[in-house]
Amino acid sequence: MLWNASAINGHAIIAKDGRLGTVSDFLFDDVSWRIRWLVVDTGAWLPGRKVLLAPAAMGHVDPKEQTFSVELTMQQVKNSPGIDTDRPVSRQIETDIYDYYGWSPYWGNGLFTDGYGYVGQAQAVSQGSMLREATFRIIRSNEDDPHLRSIEAVTGYHIHAKDGEIGHVDDFLLEEEDWSIRYLIVDTNNWWFGKKVLISPQSAREIDWANRLVDLDIDRQRIKDSPTYDASLTFHQADDETFLTYYGIKWIKHDRPL
Repeated sequence: MLWNASAINGHAIIAKDGRLGTVSDFLFDDVSWRIRWLVVDTGAWLPGRKVLLAPAAMGHVDPKEQTFSVELTMQQVKNSPGIDTDRPVSRQIETDIYDYYGWSPYWGNGLFTDGYGYVGQAQAVSQGSMLREATFRIIRSNEDDPHLRSIEAVTGYHIHAKDGEIGHVDDFLLEEEDWSIRYLIVDTNNWWFGKKVLISPQSAREIDWANRLVDLDIDRQRIKDSPTYDASLTFHQADDETFLTYYGIKWIKHDRPL
């Protein structure tokens, strides 16, 4: 299942004993193109405070109710390490959060994932506990993580193909199984009228943060000739395979979490 990031933004997060808040942003790794954290605005419950929740802690989305469930209590979240969303998130802060919840960090390959899909929670915590202490000793000396980026911030970045600009980032399609960014949704309205296209992150050569643009390793004609994307229609698995095949990207079917 693929989700529009903009559609999930604002979904309520429901703990075991009440409502925690709403999704206000996503932080992703610009190397792996996976979501590392959901930023949750706690609203009137904890005024002025935002917290980070790992994707692996999230239950399935209820699209009708626009909610996520989490196997946490409100008190657990209230006592979790605080963050300053106006400053870059450091690996020290991430480490503190993982340590607090008893999770294993993604960079130690133990946070419910082996790099291809998520495994069960009990198994992951068991595997992660063996890596946690050694990993934490290494990363505690690191400062801000240069690869952790905000989806809210990147939305609106210009897209440059090999032979010129083609539009800007309008939204993201996220894969439910592993919380990867499957596609960037690009609005090409300034290049050819009224069309949106899908670009795989694997086609991104570089993200230029200073100039707010994404450089691609494909040309504009390749993008213009791509399969039609209709944002008003449900995006099915067959559509996914069609786009990936067109761009020459290996398609992997997620039958179940690995």
